[in-house]
Amino acid sequence: MTRGCYQLLLYLNRNSRIKIGKKVEYDFPEGYYIYTGSAQNGLEGRINRHLRKEKKNFWHIDYLLPHCKILKVIQYNQNHKNEATECELNKKLLRKKNSVVVVKGFGSSDCRCPSHLVYFKRLKSIV
Repeated sequence: MTRGCYQLLLYLNRNSRIKIGKKVEYDFPEGYYIYTGSAQNGLEGRINRHLRKEKKNFWHIDYLLPHCKILKVIQYNQNHKNEATECELNKKLLRKKNSVVVVKGFGSSDCRCPSHLVYFKRLKSIV
């Protein structure tokens, strides 16, 4: 099994109020999001799970995906110790000029990152 990190480029086509988890609703503005995640045992399986329409909601991203279109999936296999980690990839996004954290703690409950979901109003802000 391949271990590694991945990023999902998502598009939300309208402002939406979405329940994340069992209780809390958040406002998500229309635009582009990049979610950074990792899989230590089965990168392909984790990505395929995210791509499935029907699944039990377990991670924060599971609650958001039904409302978004997945535009691109980027995989980062971690076969070497010097490969970028999930948090390092995420921090690169957060350093971009127009990056915004919409939901603090989204996907980052096991690290010190402010969020593993980064928002950009325009696609050209990302590249």
